[in-house]
Amino acid sequence: MFPWNFGNDLSPMTCRELTPGLASRIVRPRRSRRAEDTLGLVSNMSNSTSLICKRSYAASAILLIAVLTSSLLGNAQTASGSNSDTVQEQATPTDRVLLDGWGRPVTDPLKPGEKPAPAPRHNIAGTWEPARGPGDGIQAFGPRDMPYDGDPKHVPPYTDLGWATQHSHKPLEGEERVLESLSNDPRNICDPMGFPRVDFYQVRHTQIMQDDHKVAILYEFEKRWRVIWIDGRELPKEIPQPRYYGYSVGKWADDTTLVVNTIGSMGTEKVWLDEAGRPASDAMHVEERFQRVNHDLLELTVTIDDPKMYTKPWVALNRFPMRLQSPDYDVVEMMCIPSEEEQYYRDYGDPASGVDSQKSK
Repeated sequence: MFPWNFGNDLSPMTCRELTPGLASRIVRPRRSRRAEDTLGLVSNMSNSTSLICKRSYAASAILLIAVLTSSLLGNAQTASGSNSDTVQEQATPTDRVLLDGWGRPVTDPLKPGEKPAPAPRHNIAGTWEPARGPGDGIQAFGPRDMPYDGDPKHVPPYTDLGWATQHSHKPLEGEERVLESLSNDPRNICDPMGFPRVDFYQVRHTQIMQDDHKVAILYEFEKRWRVIWIDGRELPKEIPQPRYYGYSVGKWADDTTLVVNTIGSMGTEKVWLDEAGRPASDAMHVEERFQRVNHDLLELTVTIDDPKMYTKPWVALNRFPMRLQSPDYDVVEMMCIPSEEEQYYRDYGDPASGVDSQKSK
């Protein structure tokens, strides 16, 4: 049994859960990593499912492998010493009590057998999490419906500038991924992810609050927030100054669908579109559709329209489902801490990338 408190996010682990007090950045081992990198403990893990935490260090990996190895050896010894005609009894998993950020047991807003109530009118407030499980919102290869995975159907309609900008980026994930210290992703130094990348990476518990004038969205990852104005104002004709999270206005398309339009985001040198390095320019216009299907289900659709980088609009997320949490749920804190980011590169990223820490940082 692992000595970690997984909280409500059983899969994947967050760094705060695995190594309390350390930065909550999650990284994935890439197929290109050499076997000898990071003491050979990371490179042999599955690229598609394994997640490790920054600064979990070799000790944590050794502990994990030791536990798994011990378990496998124990099972093998049990099997070899038993009668072949005897059915092996499966180990009963230990019941886990899910805890929120406050350390309180998580409760389901619906009672057993209870059906969701109809969606309230003009209201998307609540604390929401990915309905298909906490791992569904990670989107390491880009937006869930358009990952940068080599499938031609998932290639956005780039302009020449878009392709050139994409290739100039050195992401940690996707088809053009590089080793840790070779990446030029702005968020590697704890710069804000910005919008709309916040919709396309590490979507975990999301708190939505609203009144008659605005909707505020609070994101678990990096503990960021943005405001959507619903007081009837139009988007600014002249952008006062670019913002990491842009300028957003929302209008109700019907009783349960809020359509949000956002402009005025930072350019591509400050903000990438996703974890795979897709570009975004200062001309980008993003449409989000928040449709509350019923009281306990919210779906998000995101369309990108950026004439500098793409020849036509394209849908990045299509009806991404979020389920409602109980109103007393306290969201776990996940933050990028510059001092711990630097420590991570010295202890892990630079050695794994073959980079001299003294020269690179």
